[in-house]
Amino acid sequence: MVTLKNVVKDYSADGQLVRALDGVSLEVAPGEFVALVGRSGCGKSTLLNLAGAMDFATSGEVLLDGVSTNSRDDAALTMLRREKVGFVFQSFQLLNTLSVVENVELPLLLAGAPRARETALEGLASVELTGLESRMPHQLSGGQMQRVAIARALVNRPKILLADEPTGNLDTTTGTLILDLLKRLTREQKTATLMATHSMEAAAIADVVVELRDGKIAGVRRK
Repeated sequence: MVTLKNVVKDYSADGQLVRALDGVSLEVAPGEFVALVGRSGCGKSTLLNLAGAMDFATSGEVLLDGVSTNSRDDAALTMLRREKVGFVFQSFQLLNTLSVVENVELPLLLAGAPRARETALEGLASVELTGLESRMPHQLSGGQMQRVAIARALVNRPKILLADEPTGNLDTTTGTLILDLLKRLTREQKTATLMATHSMEAAAIADVVVELRDGKIAGVRRK
């Protein structure tokens, strides 16, 4: 579902060339949970941005479900992200003016999907939040907010799920529950899940752990 082929990503910072990724090749298959680990600045977030078609490689190729992001214009990339990619963030990024069910329903409405409310309710049931549909985000715990964010990310049945430090704002017990949920939904929906994390404890749940160091893959561990 996600393929990076010899990807290089350069930035300019204060007139200096910074190489964020240096010849990275990686594949994430349907139903596979891959964790990216490494120190801050190693390239984890850059890799996620490329995998989510939020940025472009300087050289090399990124394919999402077989579609190269290099050859698409902005409108086509927006459609690709909407149809193929789900995002989960450390800070949840729920809309505070919308209820729980409205937050989950929003991607469906933007896509013009039928049965949007019914599908959103089914998504909340899949993350065990039935009964909290009418609450506002500020009325939820951190773990509940992250489950809403996961339901929103998966409500369109994306091929690819990208999670950036999804347990970073949660206590250990709640974080473990969120990781177990992500892994279960990855299996059930056959999603290719790519997670960036500083936590080796969080990474341990993944099928594959990829260590990044100075923009390069320093090691790969498979279960």
